Amino acid sequence: MKHAGRPLVAVVMGSDSDRPTMQETEKMLEELGVPYVTRISSAHRAPRKTHELAEKLESEGIKVVVVGAGLAAHLAGAIASVTTLPVIGVPMAGGSLQGVDALYSTVQMPSGIPVATMAIGKHGAKNAAIMAAEILALSDPELAGRLRTYREDLERSVDEKDKALSGDPDGGITADSVSDAIKGLTGEGKQ
Repeated sequence: MKHAGRPLVAVVMGSDSDRPTMQETEKMLEELGVPYVTRISSAHRAPRKTHELAEKLESEGIKVVVVGAGLAAHLAGAIASVTTLPVIGVPMAGGSLQGVDALYSTVQMPSGIPVATMAIGKHGAKNAAIMAAEILALSDPELAGRLRTYREDLERSVDEKDKALSGDPDGGITADSVSDAIKGLTGEGKQ
C-alpha cells in the first residue's frame, strides 16, 4: 500500500536504525489497506528538514502522522508543534534506559501540543498503525469494516489457541458458552 493511492498516513522515523521497529507500522497499515508514505528526519540532526516536512504534510493529503524516535525522542513533538494533524508517537527501545527515556520524551508534551503515545517498541509501532486506521475510519466506513474484521480475527485466534491448549474441541469456555449459560440460568430465551 505504500504506493497504492494517495498516502493518508505519514510514517516518520528519526533514523534508519528505527526501521525494523517501524516496519511493524507499515505491515499493519498494509494489512488494513491504508496507503502511507515513509520518511526519515531528525528533530536534532535535521531540524529545518523536519520543520519543512511537517509544514507540507497536510497539503500532501496526509491525515495522520506516526512518528518513531528513540533516546531524547523529540521528533513527534517537533512535528506536532508545526501541524494540527493527529500525531502518534512510538518510543523506540534501546539506549541505556531501554526506551524509557524515549517514552517520557514522547508522552510528556506541554499543554496544547498533544502527541498520542504508544508502547515502547514493536508493539507500540503496530498499535500506532491501528490507532491511525481508527482515526481514518471515523470517515471511512469500509476501513471501519476492515478494523472490525481484524478484531474478530484476533478473537477467533484466541479461541483457536484455547481449543488447542485445552484439548477441548468445543474450546472450553467461550463468550458464546458463557452467554448461553447465563441465558439458561436467567430463563432468557425461553418461550
